[in-house]
Amino acid sequence: MREGRTNPDTDGMPVVVIGASAGGVDALKRLASALPHGFPAPVLIVLHVGEVSYMPEILSRAGPLPARRPESGERILAGSIYVAPPGRHMLVHDDHILLRRGPRENLARPAIDPLFRSVACSFGARAIGVVLTGSLSDGSSGLHAIKRCGGVTIVQDPSDALVPDMPRNALDHVDVDHCVPLAELADLLARLVAEPAREPIAIPEEICLEAAIAAQEHANMDSTDKLGRLSPFTCPECQGPLWEIEEGRLLRYRCHAGHALTAEAMLSAQGTEAENMIERLLRVHQQRAAMARRIADRDLAEGRHESARWMKEKAREYEGDAEIIGQLLVDHMAEESHDPAP
Repeated sequence: MREGRTNPDTDGMPVVVIGASAGGVDALKRLASALPHGFPAPVLIVLHVGEVSYMPEILSRAGPLPARRPESGERILAGSIYVAPPGRHMLVHDDHILLRRGPRENLARPAIDPLFRSVACSFGARAIGVVLTGSLSDGSSGLHAIKRCGGVTIVQDPSDALVPDMPRNALDHVDVDHCVPLAELADLLARLVAEPAREPIAIPEEICLEAAIAAQEHANMDSTDKLGRLSPFTCPECQGPLWEIEEGRLLRYRCHAGHALTAEAMLSAQGTEAENMIERLLRVHQQRAAMARRIADRDLAEGRHESARWMKEKAREYEGDAEIIGQLLVDHMAEESHDPAP
């Protein structure tokens, strides 16, 4: 991944990159059905998926453009759709695809931001980034990188998105060029790829450094020192120290192992960690109560009445503690599921 350079001339071809999460399958099917045959740019898609994905087959059936799972090292071609495979970041270096099992970003792999940054580094002003429906804030940092490198930024209208968090966060943190409903997106993309690209500009070094981290080329304390300042927080993935990165209006964190999260993703991860800790504490107290009753029953059967009485008291104490912790867990889950008004 190159650092601090203008983008290379790869025959002037624009590249469209699209990120989606919850609600993305239907949105991408609708978009694929509306893109015209012979679309003069490659389309690269990251959708947050599990261990298995049939998106290439789904998108190929939905519209005229062939969709595929790319091989690492293959060249991207206009008129084709490339879908990131499960468990791998899909990146671009010049006009070739890289698939890497790099550190997770926003708790996801594949993640949207690494693809967007890598395309910003290689295509600069010829990059067109699109954020669709999804939860949390993956895509905001990558869209900001495309904007900084002179590319075009597009967000699905949050009121049109099944899950509006990702589009809304992108609008909050990036000076977006276009905010449109899904029904207008294909026509907008067709118009943009036919227009002359904007003037190329210098690619910021830190954007390409983060693209290199995703490609497993450069991740250590020295590199994270270049990106931000050491914070008091620890990484929810590896428990290592986190560096705080201020990226325009966006606040992000990255550890020396390469894991990266927006502030919103950090809150989500911390909520999950808190829930797991409360559940473990609840199980321990339930087991202590059960063990105390088991001992009490055994003592009573063997005539040790005083010991049995004492153990039954301890069992009631542990059950009381478990009841309090159980209510804490219920309250925590209710708070985490609460959807605040925008």
